[in-house]
Amino acid sequence: MARFVNFALMAKKHLAILGSTGSIGTQALDVIREHADQFQVEVLTARRNADLLIQQALEFKPNAVVITEERFYEKVSDALFSEGIKVYTGDSALCDVVQMEGVHMVLTAMVGSAGLRPTIAAIKAKKHIALANKETLVVAGELITKLALEYQVNIYPVDSEHSAIFQCLVGEQFNEIEKIYLTASGGPFRGKKKEELVNITKAQALKHPNWEMGAKITIDSATLMNKGLEVIEAKWLFDLKADQIDVIVHPQSIIHSIVQFEDGSMKAQMGLPDMKLPIQYAMAFPQRLKASFPRFNFMDYPNLTFEKPDIETFRNLGLAFEAMDKGGSAPCILNAANEVVVDAFLKDKVGFLAMSDLIEKTIANTAFMAQPSLEDLFEADKEARRIATELI
Repeated sequence: MARFVNFALMAKKHLAILGSTGSIGTQALDVIREHADQFQVEVLTARRNADLLIQQALEFKPNAVVITEERFYEKVSDALFSEGIKVYTGDSALCDVVQMEGVHMVLTAMVGSAGLRPTIAAIKAKKHIALANKETLVVAGELITKLALEYQVNIYPVDSEHSAIFQCLVGEQFNEIEKIYLTASGGPFRGKKKEELVNITKAQALKHPNWEMGAKITIDSATLMNKGLEVIEAKWLFDLKADQIDVIVHPQSIIHSIVQFEDGSMKAQMGLPDMKLPIQYAMAFPQRLKASFPRFNFMDYPNLTFEKPDIETFRNLGLAFEAMDKGGSAPCILNAANEVVVDAFLKDKVGFLAMSDLIEKTIANTAFMAQPSLEDLFEADKEARRIATELI
């Protein structure tokens, strides 16, 4: 959804990092450490990891921090009082801090649909978005993209696959996309059939072969729901129809995604699997900053292979395509159900294969709205979570 503002003339880009203690947030701070001349941390937020938030705030000296769980407010406030750092608490504080005058860009690295409200607040305050929270566009893609156009805000994708598509499209603004291919590693259970997945444990599902990620996204990768959510996100980021999006399994995770143009030419973005690269690209765009990341060597990967995803075994990918085709509140319901069942799986309350069954039943039992408002989507999210919880 491409309109780009050139930040190159700024002395430093001031960032609000929502979810600074998570996987994306901590890697973003690694990038900032390496490029302290390019970035200034203005805001840091966390849900409950007070100790790490305090440590980050003491190092990066932001203007403000938010600890959304109120029981940790006093601890964080006491630790940062002498530093003059403002400390806030509660979910509403997230929407307030992203509107601060000193913030140029908001990196939304929160997990799940909780990132939706602060992202909307940031857009309305005309802050550009580095989007790592795919659920924002899954839940409310049409509304978010309309708001971004209305407020002339750029959305820079942070997911490695969407960053790859974005990088392939730079300089191609006058050329139509024929198709995009989102690559998937296949997760830890690639090639396995249903009967082999019956007794899969949480520990097994959390061992991703290529990427280091948070627990929720790692489980989503194992079930292929992560790829399904990325399909829906790609539709809105790049203004595509369902038949313009395909998924291919690429176990080596070297080609991060591919764009095919109307003349049949294909462009791919390649590199070692390291989330710091797409994070840095989104935060620094249009510049490519010199980085110390390890470099890809063709001789280390003499064979790059590709497969069709097994939608029969990993049904979540098919459920996501169906939700995207249906539109309206369907993707919101899909996402809410998935968040509930993944949490239940991580707490050993449901089995690995049961997650897809529960998501499908939740979709079937939740009221569908063809043209939902934002408040309708919040209600659909709430209803889907209630139904999924009851089904568990």
